[in-house]
Amino acid sequence: MTPVLFITYYWPPSGGAGVQRGLKFVKYLPQHGVRPLVLTVDPAQASYPASDPSLLADVPADVRVLRTPSFEPLRLLAALGGKGAVPHAGFATGGREGLLKRAMRWVRGNWMIPDARRGWVRHAVKAAIPLIEQEGIGTVVISSPPHSSQLIGLRLKKRFPRLRWIADLRDPWTDIYFARELMKGPRAQRLDAACEAAVMAQADGVVVVGPSMRKAFAQRYAGLERKLHVIPNGYDADDLRGIARHPPPKDRLRITYVGTMAGSYAPQAFFEAVAQAAGRAPLPIELRFVGQVGEAVREAAARAGVAHRCVWNAPVAHAKALEEMVAAHVLLLVIPEGPGAERILTGKLFEYLAAQRPILGLGPEDGDAARIVAECGAGAFFARERTAAMAAWIAARAGAVQAGTDQGITGHAHERYERRRTAAALAALIRPTG
Repeated sequence: MTPVLFITYYWPPSGGAGVQRGLKFVKYLPQHGVRPLVLTVDPAQASYPASDPSLLADVPADVRVLRTPSFEPLRLLAALGGKGAVPHAGFATGGREGLLKRAMRWVRGNWMIPDARRGWVRHAVKAAIPLIEQEGIGTVVISSPPHSSQLIGLRLKKRFPRLRWIADLRDPWTDIYFARELMKGPRAQRLDAACEAAVMAQADGVVVVGPSMRKAFAQRYAGLERKLHVIPNGYDADDLRGIARHPPPKDRLRITYVGTMAGSYAPQAFFEAVAQAAGRAPLPIELRFVGQVGEAVREAAARAGVAHRCVWNAPVAHAKALEEMVAAHVLLLVIPEGPGAERILTGKLFEYLAAQRPILGLGPEDGDAARIVAECGAGAFFARERTAAMAAWIAARAGAVQAGTDQGITGHAHERYERRRTAAALAALIRPTG
């Protein structure tokens, strides 16, 4: 078995979408001849946006996990202004913000480069060096965000020039959709861009989640195309086998959204489409949200006159989230509005596919997410200006439920995104000679 050091900030008991990719890689890499060792942060010192201790059960018993200290400025900010004042990806707490929260957002954007979890880097490097030496590690995989984690690779590469470093980027970096909300000045932009460029130049391989993201990096860094690889997110079939399956209701159309939604997701067009569809749909429409939802999203629902149709639920454990998916008639996928939206490939999409319920996508019709939904025959995508077409689609789904012809999505096209297959692709990069 080939040993590999897998470095990731987000690891159980961290919850949310960010933990799934690394967790499933580690779970299935041994089936492909790779023995992973995990280096992560001590949860007592981490700044997780969500926790899900149930995910600890998914960590293989024979995988060694080393947890290190960290210096977390976000914890200091929370002590000053309260947890709700701390900015994070997408700013899901959204809505109107006070002067303190705005000031903290500026501090985050201009003084925490590339991000607020950079304080983990030196601790992770200190722990990784003896681990690499003692275990005979020849390859390290670093998964981000937080993209500051990739700075660990820069330092390890300097210490061990022959070490192979694979940078796994789950999201864009300097041009991520919420970058403008960080209020970065010219100095911060230069420093952030320099960090990204250094990683792209010195990593032996860079893995991204979709072809549009690969194209964007290839255009920005000419000559580095050969080191760019696409390994999409996916779903774990084992997770779905163990859940309770409750059939969707027959007396209404249930549209469910699972996960975080910030105001920057710009869901107004969807709410307006629901309002239009409600006038012609043969059944009532229920909008079910499971996860952290920003105040700006609730205000958008109220403006469209559909707030009374919304059921707001707090974040739940991963297994319960999957149960919510299979109990829906339609699964809502919203691609945040902003530059590079066509590149966004949330991990949630693939669990939606595995739930085999029709997906209603709001976002770029030529984006990577829309392409996958079309390839799998799993629903429809609508640009925000196509409100009328979206409303007609929703009304048609309500008609199918009333007629008893709503059978979900059939076929096996989604199986190409099963986690065992994505782990095999990563193993091929770790062991390039087979």
